[in-house]
Amino acid sequence: MTIDLRQFHDGFYEEGFEAVGQMEQALLRLGAGAADPDLINIIFRVAHSIKGGAATFGFGQISSFTHTLETVLDELRGRRMLVTGALSDLLLRSVDLLREMLRAQQGGQPIDAQRVADLQFDLELMVAQRDAAAAAAEPAAVDLTRGTLYQIMFQPLPQLLARGNDPLRMFRELRELGELTVSADVSALPPWEQFDPESCYLSWTLTLRTEASRQAIIEAFDWAQGDCTLELRVLECAPVPDAAAADAPAGDTARASGAAKSGDVASIRVSIEKIDQLMNSVGELVITQSMLGQFGDLLDGAAGERLRGALAQLERDVRALQQSVMRVRMVPISVLFSRFPRMARDLGQRLGKQVEVRMSGGGTELDKTVLEKIGDPLLHLMRNSIDHGIETPHERLAAGKKACGTVHLHACHRGSSVIVEVSDDGGGLKRERILAKARERGLVAADQQLSDAAIDDLIFLAGFSTHEQATDVSGRGVGMDVVKRNIDELGGSIEVRSQAGKESRFIMTLPLTLAIVDGQTVAVGEESYIVPLTAIVESLQLRSAPVNHVVGYGEVLSYHGEYLPVVRLQNLFDSRGQRPREPREPRDGLIVRDGLIMVVEGDGKRVGLYVDELLGQQQVVVKTLESNYGHVAGIAGATILGDGSVALILDVAGLTRAASQPLAA
Repeated sequence: MTIDLRQFHDGFYEEGFEAVGQMEQALLRLGAGAADPDLINIIFRVAHSIKGGAATFGFGQISSFTHTLETVLDELRGRRMLVTGALSDLLLRSVDLLREMLRAQQGGQPIDAQRVADLQFDLELMVAQRDAAAAAAEPAAVDLTRGTLYQIMFQPLPQLLARGNDPLRMFRELRELGELTVSADVSALPPWEQFDPESCYLSWTLTLRTEASRQAIIEAFDWAQGDCTLELRVLECAPVPDAAAADAPAGDTARASGAAKSGDVASIRVSIEKIDQLMNSVGELVITQSMLGQFGDLLDGAAGERLRGALAQLERDVRALQQSVMRVRMVPISVLFSRFPRMARDLGQRLGKQVEVRMSGGGTELDKTVLEKIGDPLLHLMRNSIDHGIETPHERLAAGKKACGTVHLHACHRGSSVIVEVSDDGGGLKRERILAKARERGLVAADQQLSDAAIDDLIFLAGFSTHEQATDVSGRGVGMDVVKRNIDELGGSIEVRSQAGKESRFIMTLPLTLAIVDGQTVAVGEESYIVPLTAIVESLQLRSAPVNHVVGYGEVLSYHGEYLPVVRLQNLFDSRGQRPREPREPRDGLIVRDGLIMVVEGDGKRVGLYVDELLGQQQVVVKTLESNYGHVAGIAGATILGDGSVALILDVAGLTRAASQPLAA
């Protein structure tokens, strides 16, 4: 029976992109000079895995290119080449090309063969130049008379070559350990017309005299595990420095088999669609449990008590299930942080700056949806820190700083929110220049005085930039306004702190998840609305509190020394039922009304929401409107209440922005 390998393609692509990311991170940590063996092994293992998978699925261009890349890495691993700036750039370009090749193969698009050939030539040239330099040097004699003589029986399985393994590379590694003799057994070669170029028909008997340990010999065949049978015997034992090798009994064998290593499977891959379906099912279960809870409140007697007890247990179980599903959706923010060291390196080189990226709190977890939506804001903040914040090495040295600037990415949990901070040790925000630009563009009156915090917030205005000329990095005034808008849409906030000549810090406060909201249910007319608890500052019973009317802005409430705009939800959403309460007689020039005002905060501003009644707090499952209906200003989504009715979830940030604008004439 023929197996259709296409069913495994998605897994290969997913693992391939993840592996390329690991390779890139390891390459960025390589320092100049002799390569770190651990890092090179990581990079080599990734390249070998991609090569083997590509060969298995018949992706010849990917397999061929990765084989050439593997040759260079093998030279680094054998310490026959040193890490240089040019080599690092070449390897990072290879990573970029590998990623593009995987995307093209996944999308059924043609691969740029010329670009692949050019980069492959550059890699081969690096190795050829190393070989030419090595040929001119006199090899040092090695005394192996005191080494142990091993016999190695190496029997490959037919699929060894198709999996991307190269016996010659293994033999080269063994030759570096000592004096090697190789004898091939060709008895299994088939007739020419039956020959399969991807099958391995040879086996080898090798003798090796070395002072290296048995483990070092076995490691040369690590990549062939599962694709060969390996037997190692000691033919002649002599005193060697390696105690483990000297103590090994003659005739002992080590076999590389395809059996899985002992231990439980640590994780499995599950598509996000399945997790979303599970989350929707749990959401429906929450709604059903709420309905049953309301029904249980209507029953009296012993049966009602038993039912309410069972429903209380059901509520605890449903909440535990809900939290378990939420944990499955959580992803460590290190997945996002890992993208930025490469970007910082490349951008720093273009701008002539030295930049180091530090990361902390990478284990902080947040919902995958939130993680995806903060990618662009973080990218803009990183680019601005490097372009506007970090100075050139000359400027930093003149200011008494290190030539290399630092951008720090930090994340942590704080209550039900996640704090993500981007900071740099650059020159800080130049407030005089920002204010001058704002006045020049008419954004601030010439005689208007602003606090430092208000000046800092000017950078988030659309179209605002302090650059005189636009470049491909910045200067068009597009970016920071996008940052603020995206964070506002998530229900989060951003704060700027800066010290001139020392640092700039951008602190984002984000919700853990967008799927579930702890909210306060309010009644407006015959309708119910959900206000997120994180946005509520205070609720006031207005029996005699003054409400003023400001021409052009509508009603305002005096609240702790400031005036807040008042938003009447019944008028805003044209709710049915109870009409707005009529005002009493004016007193001292003030209009007095009865009712409830809920003070909420969003987008850094506060407003008062005029509502009829507070109904209670509950946890609700958010249903988006955009996918089934469309965007509604002031509404973040909807949910189903325990009685089966639909309640809209308020977008507090959108309401505060709308309330802060003057009324249309």
